[in-house]
Amino acid sequence: MADAAKPALIDSHNHIDMPAFDGDRDAVVGRARAAGVTDMLVVGGVDEAEGHRRALRVAESLGLPASAGIHPHEAKLATEALDDELRGLARDKRIVAIGEIGLDFHYDHSPRDVQRDVFRRQVRLARDVGLPVIIHTREADDETAAILEEEGAKDTGGVIHCFTGGAELARRALALGFYVSFSGIVAFPRSDEVQAVARTVPEDRLLVETDAPFLAPPPHRGKRNEPAFVVEVARKVAALRGQTPEAVGAAAARNFARLFRRD
Repeated sequence: MADAAKPALIDSHNHIDMPAFDGDRDAVVGRARAAGVTDMLVVGGVDEAEGHRRALRVAESLGLPASAGIHPHEAKLATEALDDELRGLARDKRIVAIGEIGLDFHYDHSPRDVQRDVFRRQVRLARDVGLPVIIHTREADDETAAILEEEGAKDTGGVIHCFTGGAELARRALALGFYVSFSGIVAFPRSDEVQAVARTVPEDRLLVETDAPFLAPPPHRGKRNEPAFVVEVARKVAALRGQTPEAVGAAAARNFARLFRRD
């Protein structure tokens, strides 16, 4: 049980399956628990060498929920067999979401037309299996929102993870019934646009995350991020909203349970 002096928190998005944690993964989870983090979602779909299989394997070993999908970086590797594998994982209830999926026009590790096609296929898959989607979008916000609207993502629900957009992306996401998740970026210098959205997102659509091992929040910048640091994200979001970290943590925990059916 979390220490009564600490806000109960959920890290709604991390990659603690990645090799950066191979040397001390159990200790990382222990530090998160000690910081009041009661649940954490291990998100698959990144790293072409292992992808979602590693995330699922690590999550199951730790008793944590997992998601599975094809990250836009890896869209070039998508096959019908992989779609079938994801469908099977969903039907076996081994995953709680399809993701992370979406578009990344910053790095373009996969051709944009391939990213678009794979993204659409996975939203359709999520509708077929009745799971929410976890969305990655970078320098592609208009197209991301348009594809979600066109493919009926209102029926799946989901979350824009590691939110870096502005008011218009938030508006379109909320209109689809989506949640908005803030990472350590919300505490970075020159993140005014993200902070403005964090102030105004309805309390019943708010999530917090680390995206560990990436994007460590202050005062941990330059270090490997880990789920315990979601405490700092919640503190920053709370300060922006004029709330307590406890209130933000409680709202995010309720929202996490609702979205990913963790009741």
